[in-house]
Amino acid sequence: MARTLRALTRLMGWACVLIGLLHVALGNAATPGAGSAGPTIDSWGRFMGAAFAGYGLAWLWAARQRPIPAQVVRWLAGVFLLGGVGRLISLAVHGWPHGFQIVLTVIELALPPVFFWLADAEERAARSHAEAVPA
Repeated sequence: MARTLRALTRLMGWACVLIGLLHVALGNAATPGAGSAGPTIDSWGRFMGAAFAGYGLAWLWAARQRPIPAQVVRWLAGVFLLGGVGRLISLAVHGWPHGFQIVLTVIELALPPVFFWLADAEERAARSHAEAVPA
């Protein structure tokens, strides 16, 4: 489970960094179904892309720790889950978005419980190893 946590944490970090940078570079064109949403939404989307890239860097920072800190994983997964909840609110208020956004919503709601479950895997493994090593 510790190896799975490390792999998922790295994957999450790199995915968020790359997606964020894509939004900074492409603006509205990076969002399927956005079309020409205008300069205000383009500006906002590029800013949020930078924030998402920073969020990905936080995941990568966590992945570099030994052991990966469970509390950090839980907070980062909670932020991701909040994004999925935000998409559900948008769906309820404004209706169905582009199909790609539905796929993202499913990922944002399904992945955080996996991270919550795995969050302390490395900490537990480190404790078990420390207890197994004679003093």
